[in-house]
Amino acid sequence: MTVPSTGPTHTRIRPFNTADTYPEQNLDNDLCQAVVAGGVVYLRGQIGQDLDTRESVGIGDATEQTRKAMANIKQLLEEAGSGLCDIVKIVVYLTDIRYREPVYREMGKWLKGVYPVSTGIVVDALARPEWVVEIDATAVISGGEGA
Repeated sequence: MTVPSTGPTHTRIRPFNTADTYPEQNLDNDLCQAVVAGGVVYLRGQIGQDLDTRESVGIGDATEQTRKAMANIKQLLEEAGSGLCDIVKIVVYLTDIRYREPVYREMGKWLKGVYPVSTGIVVDALARPEWVVEIDATAVISGGEGA
């Protein structure tokens, strides 16, 4: 689902409410998976969770969670009219430094030849205890084919 905002240059992709996404937490925030503004695609941090069912995948497996996060990023960018080849910045959040190599190896398969800027951060936890990696991406809309 795509929802245009009141401003002419913003489009919100896959809006949701945190009460639905995190029913075990007392939250009520209106968010979305992506916002397109001024030719830039801003993605919500992606994790090992199915975009449609909200089911966590790859529990205990950093590589599988990364694969799902990157598949989500690819899907959301395509829905926004962009693609993996248009990514300009990636931020990777890890809950354990030992996940760095498997996460970056898997992410590298998806971003071969793209050369985005990248930041890696080790954090104490993510929004759910089973999530061990979160990837935040920013891309442009270039009109070219996605990677």
